[in-house]
Parts: sequence; structure tokens; C-alpha cells
Amino acid sequence: MRTLDFSPLFHSTVGFDRMQRMLDSAQRVDTAKPSYPPYNIESIDEDSYRITMAVAGFATEDLDITVKENTLIVSGDSQRDDSDVVYLHRGIAGRAFERRFQLADHIKVVGAGLENGILTVDLVREIPEEMRPRKISIGKGVKTLSASKTKAA
Repeated sequence: MRTLDFSPLFHSTVGFDRMQRMLDSAQRVDTAKPSYPPYNIESIDEDSYRITMAVAGFATEDLDITVKENTLIVSGDSQRDDSDVVYLHRGIAGRAFERRFQLADHIKVVGAGLENGILTVDLVREIPEEMRPRKISIGKGVKTLSASKTKAA
């Protein structure tokens, strides 16, 4: 059941084209998804998250972290020259990689660090004040907007 048609859901909506693209891309998930480098996603608290990646053999200058259109892109390309090294066994992968993470709305990258071959990327959810829940008080005898418009006409 890989051919779901979500187009009927979008006939009467405006501004949800990003959601439509996300649903379309979710349908096209590649089953042979690369597993390098391994990573964890942690929930620190209600609004804080951390992505931890094992990037052994990469230096800070070999790594690049970019945020573009709610997508976090972590890439690495080791510039070491191992042409003169003779390996009896090579188990530490030093190959180039690119990992993409879809970020929800209002998720911001606040920092990154590399220590002992572990890259950490810290994220936080920052909900704008106008989008936070707020209480509306109910007054007695207060004119509503529609009542004041009809009297003005």
C-alpha cells in the first residue's frame, strides 16, 4: 500500500503545501536508508532535544552543520590522506556522509559540539508569544466586535 493519494485532503486548504510535501516525501522513504554514521535523538526536557552522532575520525573542520527550510543537514568529509598507510584491518569508516533531519516548526538549533568522536547538536522549541495559549476573560456587559459594528452602520 505505497500509493496513497492525499490530494483530496488539500482541496480546501490554503498554506499547507509544506505539509503536502512532507507527506509526499514520507511516502517515498527509501528502505535501504544509510546507517552511517549512527545517531541518537534525545529528549532533554519538554522543549529541548539533542542529536548525538558517532563521527570517529572526523575533526571539527571536516564537519558541516546547516539548517535550510526546516531541515537540519549534518555532513562530513574527512580530508586526511591515508595513501601511505597500510591497513591490516580497517574498521573505522572515514567516508563522507550526509544526514538530514526534518525539524518541526519553531525548532531552532542552538549549539553543537564535538568531543571524543561524538558530535552533539542541541535543539530547542521556541514558540512565539502570539502562538502560546492565553486566557480570554469573559466580561459582563462588554460590547463585542460584531455588536459595535452594527451600531456604527
